[in-house]
Amino acid sequence: MTLEEKISKLFKLDNEAWLKHANPWSAYSRFSMLPLLAISFWSRVWLGWWALVPIIIVLLWLWLNPRIFPRAKSTDNWASKAVLGERVWMNRKEIPVPKHHFYMPNILSAVGAIGIIPFIWGLYFLEVWPIIFGGVVVFISKLWFCDRMVWLYEDMKHLSEYKKWLF
Repeated sequence: MTLEEKISKLFKLDNEAWLKHANPWSAYSRFSMLPLLAISFWSRVWLGWWALVPIIIVLLWLWLNPRIFPRAKSTDNWASKAVLGERVWMNRKEIPVPKHHFYMPNILSAVGAIGIIPFIWGLYFLEVWPIIFGGVVVFISKLWFCDRMVWLYEDMKHLSEYKKWLF
């Protein structure tokens, strides 16, 4: 089982949730997660243990986000194709992806994971610059990853399994 499949199971993303997450409002609003998490964890300075309230709210938003938006009216847009490409990537063991797509998503995920290190360090020690630096690294690697997922979906959308997702 791939890491992506484990994450999908953790978030209980079934076909319906994926189709809702393909709504551009869902896809784009996910980019708010990192800044909201940073502010929530930083709020311990002002709120003490009450900072758990905004942290829990943000984590709840993270879980609810793919579910609360309606299905996209059209999936013929960048954000929807990025989400659909993630599904294709997640399914790569069953339906292999072209070789030119095989390494870059893993590299970008690793770069994002590396960016989390200064981000968490900055949050722990209340240092702004590591938070910003780590956040920018995570954000750029995620955007690039999403762009690669659009490319992947464009290359794979002709397959009957994936053709039905684009409307």
